[in-house]
Formats: sequence, C-alpha cells, structure tokens
Amino acid sequence: MQITSVNLGQPREIETPRGIILTSIFKSPVTGRIPVRGHNLVGDRQADLSVHGGPNKAIYAYASEHHPYWQSLLNREIVPGHFGENLTTAGLLESEVQIADHYRIGSAILKVTQPRMPCAKLNLRFNLHTMVKRFWQSGLSGIYFGVVEEGDIAAGDPIELVHREPASVTIAEVVQAYKDPADESLVDRVLASPINAGSWRKDILEYRESAAPGQQA
Repeated sequence: MQITSVNLGQPREIETPRGIILTSIFKSPVTGRIPVRGHNLVGDRQADLSVHGGPNKAIYAYASEHHPYWQSLLNREIVPGHFGENLTTAGLLESEVQIADHYRIGSAILKVTQPRMPCAKLNLRFNLHTMVKRFWQSGLSGIYFGVVEEGDIAAGDPIELVHREPASVTIAEVVQAYKDPADESLVDRVLASPINAGSWRKDILEYRESAAPGQQA
C-alpha cells in the first residue's frame, strides 16, 4: 500500500444557478513532503467546517483502483484529487480497511474514522447533477482519517498498518449498513462493534429509524 498523490486545495467561490458556493473540493497534486498539523495538511483548508474537517474528517483518502470504474461509467478521465481527496492511494480499499485502524504514512500516524457521505458539492465538481447518487450507489466511499501523530507525508510513501482493533468492522460494511438499513443482521453486527470513531454509528441509527415502518411520510 502506498500514497500515489498528495492533493491540496483552498476554498474558492463557484457560481451556480443557486448563487455563489464556497467549496474546497477542487484539489490538485503537489510535490514534496507535506506537513500534517492539527486536523489538516499544511496548505489545504476545508470551506465548511460544519460538515468537513475536524478530528474525525481531517484527511480524506480515495483509492486509485476506483478510477477505472468511474472512467468507464462517466466516460471521462479521472485524475488524482478528482473526488476532493487529500490522498490518492494504491492498495487501501474499503473492503479491507477497518474503523479505528492506525496507519503510518511517512512520519505521521492516521486513524480511520468513517466513510465519506457525499454532499452536493460532488455534483458541482463533476458538473453532473446525478453524481452524488451514483457515488452513493457505487459503495466506493473513500476513507476519512483523524490525526493521531503529526508528521509529514509525500507521494510514494508506504502505508503501513500499525494497529487494529479485533472487534471492528470494515468501511465497506459501514457503507452497506447505511445503504440497506433493512438488512437487520448486517446493521446489528455493525452496531454491535464497540469501536466508536466518527459519526457513523449515530448516522446509521438515524437511517434505521427513518426507514422503520410508519416513519416514512
């Protein structure tokens, strides 16, 4: 496993039919070693801290293995940073990564917190009003990290698993529990994990309640 690209971006104003939107989803590859400080990479900044950034969404990673799927589906080139990710990776897949895993990347240690739940800015990034729905249906969520130890990272750095909680669940299982709250055995198994990182547990419970009989309008 390794980092194939480190991508940074600053908030920018984008004109839309609904007015000006401030977003940091447009990120570009950078060279050299990038410091990891606080809840971010130096040189990167989130536009809306109510839904991005902070201790549970400090750094976002997306697998380069997903690029062929999107290139075929959308008939366009996919490049590092296209999904607003800070880290484009090789070998770091949702089906294998578990909540609360600790990974050493460069001299930093990052902790897996949750999958990405897409927002409307993904539609804006791809200039496609169905992109959020397609992203959700794909299950290819990418991975959010919190910062355990500051350090610096660069493209080419290996990604090394240094700690795993035996009772945890994978990112892919959490995503599937979001997508199919009617699958009670899966949802129960995911919620039974004692590992708590990010907001995924609360969100799944809310999804389950909204999907319960009599709760739909």
